[in-house]
Amino acid sequence: MIEQKINEFFGDTESTGFGTGWWSGILSAFFGFLSFGGVLCLHFPQLLSSPELRPHYPMNTMRILIQCLIVAAILFGIISTIKRKKKILGLTGMLLAIAATALGGSSVQINSTLHDGPVIGLDWFLLDLFLMALIYVPLERLWPQYPKQGTFRNEWTLDVVYFMSTHLPIQILSFLVLLPATQATRYLSVPVLQQFIARLPWFLQFFLAVVVADIAEYFIHLALHKVPFLWRFHAVHHSSKALDWIAGSRSHFVDDTLVRGFILAPLMLGFSQSIMVAYLIFVTLHATWTHCNFAPNVKWLEKFLVMPRYHHWHHTSQKEATDKNFAIHFPWIDKIFGTYYYPDTWPESYGLDGEQIAPGFLKQTIEPFIKRNKPL
Repeated sequence: MIEQKINEFFGDTESTGFGTGWWSGILSAFFGFLSFGGVLCLHFPQLLSSPELRPHYPMNTMRILIQCLIVAAILFGIISTIKRKKKILGLTGMLLAIAATALGGSSVQINSTLHDGPVIGLDWFLLDLFLMALIYVPLERLWPQYPKQGTFRNEWTLDVVYFMSTHLPIQILSFLVLLPATQATRYLSVPVLQQFIARLPWFLQFFLAVVVADIAEYFIHLALHKVPFLWRFHAVHHSSKALDWIAGSRSHFVDDTLVRGFILAPLMLGFSQSIMVAYLIFVTLHATWTHCNFAPNVKWLEKFLVMPRYHHWHHTSQKEATDKNFAIHFPWIDKIFGTYYYPDTWPESYGLDGEQIAPGFLKQTIEPFIKRNKPL
């Protein structure tokens, strides 16, 4: 219902192709939203910025970025309002940019001393949304496997809510993931192994970390499919009937916590913090890409690295591919354990096979704890 209202409010019957003012309106609203959120983070850094990220921000660069977003929102908004009969998209972007400017824009100073404490990770949400959209939306628009799917396909608002749910409460999720992993390494760490790995070249350490993480994720991923109670949570991720860059964000917090905890625990046994940070960046970019609506492929590389078409087969509702392709990075892991499936075609359908889950974020968050998925 909310998605329909949003589409009716901002959409119209005019063409949405390049040069019609549609995409300039989208960019104006997007940049306006980011700039307004960025200025709010400058005003309320103690509440809205993540303590883990604060020391690493190049503030001069961040201020320039916020100012560029304000200017871009206004310029694209002007273009959109000139070209389209319905002006609401462009006007929304300009109003958000003007509001950001009225609040002080990029020149807002941070005068108070910041300390650790409960926060809403708005800065992490805005930064990740900006970078992911900047990378993956152009790829999906220029080279889509399913051109008719569109950026604002059915249930896109639900996936935005899931994206927010994993970014705004960053401290809570970090606690849920890191606590069990840290406790495990307290008893299982092997100093000799840590010293041996530390002597290896950095890139070899990184490659070994990806292999270890993928094997660990293979088995927790398999358990999420095979254990009925765990499947209730993982089914949320598989409920998407269309895949794109943001569809991968649709995941229950129990699912996320289990997967990240099982990955981090073995990594903490022998790898340095820099290797784990590098892996977290890699898995974020690679996992997002494998969910993309992106057609091009690299034949020689697909034998060694999971490509979008490979992971799309994991998400199909077609019976021949049920419980296949559990590996996240390396398809040869599935070959070793007998769960490899990779025909030359793309899937014809996505989503759950023979069952359905409750609609909406709140019901999908609560119901896996109390009842099974409904059969179709």
